[in-house]
Amino acid sequence: MSEYNYNYHDDDFSLDKAQGYTLLIQIDKTTFTYAVTDQNRLIAVADNHPLDELSNPEELLDLLSANFKNVVIGLPATGFSLLPQTVFNPEKLTYLARFLDVKADEKVLSQPIDSRNVIIYKTPETILNAADEFGLRHTVYTSKGWLNVLARNQPGDRDLYVNINGNTVEIANFNFSKLRFYNTFEFAGEDELAYFVSLVTDELNLQPAYTYVYISGDVDAGDKNITRLAEFFGKVEVNTTKILQTPLEIEGHKILSLSALSLCVSSEAL
Repeated sequence: MSEYNYNYHDDDFSLDKAQGYTLLIQIDKTTFTYAVTDQNRLIAVADNHPLDELSNPEELLDLLSANFKNVVIGLPATGFSLLPQTVFNPEKLTYLARFLDVKADEKVLSQPIDSRNVIIYKTPETILNAADEFGLRHTVYTSKGWLNVLARNQPGDRDLYVNINGNTVEIANFNFSKLRFYNTFEFAGEDELAYFVSLVTDELNLQPAYTYVYISGDVDAGDKNITRLAEFFGKVEVNTTKILQTPLEIEGHKILSLSALSLCVSSEAL
């Protein structure tokens, strides 16, 4: 769960206009964040709503029952694996799921995560049931949009992209704009964060002094996480990639992963 709290509604926001809006929902372990967009403009965002609110809405009843033009729901993973699309066989999904150590209360999903790779991931059944209130055809892996927006912005081969959500960090690297590395880690404090980013650097045979790290999510410019990473890497800074027009009070990098779900608005993108 994010340590930040957002609750923004534009003066022009009205559920009477929902048929022209897109609803983005990003689910965490026990909570979810939502955003509403009008074309490429953010008009509402709020986070840390309890998961039960999706299945049995009270506070958000009007919002969640509105007839939106598009709905995209980002599902979290308790474990995942990436496979090239050229070797993935949907008929062998059950066999492949054995490597994820799926528990009785988890379900396995698969979908293309970009033009070359398929992600096979498990998610709690309670989360899947909550998302099913909107139809599973509207669901994607939670970071699909984030990975795709990074790939579209000509990432450098020596760049590491880091997104922090509470005590979870995801790290991505690209080669000629193709996904080369992606993984997530649980961390506690800036030292463990620096350890995992350094571990990825070593695995990719990158030189820390020439590696640039771009961070989004739960981070502020100059905070302890950035300060600690800056001791090891050539450049560490907030990711300034923008997808949506946002008000001044909402920093774009903090909702980059959420807003990137807007790239997954059609079922054909799943």
